[in-house]
Parts: sequence; structure tokens; C-alpha cells
Amino acid sequence: MHSPTEADVCAEELRAALAAHGITLPSLGVDLPTFASRCPVRPLIALGNCNLLAAQALTAALREGAA
Repeated sequence: MHSPTEADVCAEELRAALAAHGITLPSLGVDLPTFASRCPVRPLIALGNCNLLAAQALTAALREGAA
């Protein structure tokens, strides 16, 4: 089972990687209800909502990385 600390670290690493491309997802974080389950599960990282400019920047960064 993954720990909340592991999930927090993952979310922060993703936040830093996005920031390196000038992208900010204000709602990015650990989905806390994931840890309320009785069964061990992998925690979810909630990306949340973003504006059009952030979505376009994210799309461009992913396309660039795939090339």
C-alpha cells in the first residue's frame, strides 16, 4: 500500500515538473478520499481544473516531450 507521504511527494514532483514548463495547475494535489477506502489502493493525484492557457501549455509540453 502506498503512503500519504508518497502521494504528497509525487504530487509535488509533478507540480515542479509542470512549473519547469511554465504550467501551474492550482488544484493539483492528493485525492484524500482515496485513503478512506477499506481496501488498499493506489492513491490518486487530482489534477483538477485549469484554464485554457494552462491546458494549451500542457498540450504543447506533452507534444514536445513525445517528439
